[in-house]
Amino acid sequence: MSDGIFESEDVVGVLTERIEARFGMDMDQLRAAVAAAPTAHPDATDVVRWHGLLVEAQSVLDRAEDDLLGALETQPSEVDDPTMDLAHRVNAAVTTRDGRAMVVKWFLDPDAPGRKDLAAERLARLRARTGPAVQTSAAHRPPGVPAPAAAPRAGRPAR
Repeated sequence: MSDGIFESEDVVGVLTERIEARFGMDMDQLRAAVAAAPTAHPDATDVVRWHGLLVEAQSVLDRAEDDLLGALETQPSEVDDPTMDLAHRVNAAVTTRDGRAMVVKWFLDPDAPGRKDLAAERLARLRARTGPAVQTSAAHRPPGVPAPAAAPRAGRPAR
């Protein structure tokens, strides 16, 4: 698989193998695990969702290619407009499939751009907080120490 257009005939098969290797189970088991506990492993949930979209896009592509081949078999030497429309449908289906494959590939690569920041963000959300991020009450002052004077506002002279 290249980083640009996917050259493999079986993009879905290659990515399915990578998913199964990454999570240590086959796709049916992984789908079942995600269905049972969708929030337990956000990466697995995302990969399963996008893998399903990829499989759907591959199915659309397969049908479009079959339709185009069927039309080309009945064409004389010049291709008519309806057949050209089928060719455009195949191109659109390839683009959709490749885009979804790139998303799956991104989820599988922990070093992909944006993945480390995303992982840090998820960890920060999941970490239990021990208190507010900023102090919400006035600091304790010993008796007899006056509170500091308020700072003058911008544009107004100090008194």
